[in-house]
Amino acid sequence: MRLISWNVNGIRATYKKGFADRLEEMKPDVICIQETKAQDEQVRETLFDIGYHVYSNSAVKKGYSGTAIISKTEPLQVVPDMGIEEHDTEGRVLAAEFEAFWLVTVYTPNSQQGLKRLDYRVSWDAAFFAYIKGLEASKPVIVCGDLNAAHRPIDLKNDKSNYNKTAGYTQREIDGLDVIINGGFVDTFRHLYPEKEKYSWFSWRGDARANNVGWRIDYFFASASIIDRVKEAFILNDIEGSDHCPVGIDLN
Repeated sequence: MRLISWNVNGIRATYKKGFADRLEEMKPDVICIQETKAQDEQVRETLFDIGYHVYSNSAVKKGYSGTAIISKTEPLQVVPDMGIEEHDTEGRVLAAEFEAFWLVTVYTPNSQQGLKRLDYRVSWDAAFFAYIKGLEASKPVIVCGDLNAAHRPIDLKNDKSNYNKTAGYTQREIDGLDVIINGGFVDTFRHLYPEKEKYSWFSWRGDARANNVGWRIDYFFASASIIDRVKEAFILNDIEGSDHCPVGIDLN
């Protein structure tokens, strides 16, 4: 079973850039999308002919945020949001229950320039961890998406100049990722490739992608109880259409 996660930076724009062809190239059983920038009906209209079951969770604000799960197999159920009013207006969480696990896609809030949303992001991190641990009470959980933070120096090109200065690499954001990992979830890519320098996001500026100046901020975390099923983890740097690259895992 191949699971892929991709922040598409606008599903309608990415579709026009050849999303259907990329889907055929990647061949996922399930692909989780972040930053659809579309309302639910617009996501369905865009993806109506791709041959997958399509589920989405849009933000109240039009053209902003949003997540989707696109699956060959119909899930047992699909549940939007965390059930917390202050966190549930931006369409950032969507969960699908399959026979053997929950699959959760998340688009974590960015702390923004000047770290003006860092306090909110920290409260979000705590709520999201409690949410996925609640799901884990019933069966293993796989979490994927754009978590908007690099975890370790190996996960971004210029760690020293960004530490505690740039959104996505402050100690408080790192602590949030530590809570997930110390709480029983495994970073699948780092589990299989502890020393590999590979990035999932590149700025549009300065030929960052061509020069491999990026950040690894897109993840697949898996409950420790299911980690032995993860046979491969990957970042698809050759797939274009967004400032993020698709990331994924193969399960047996």
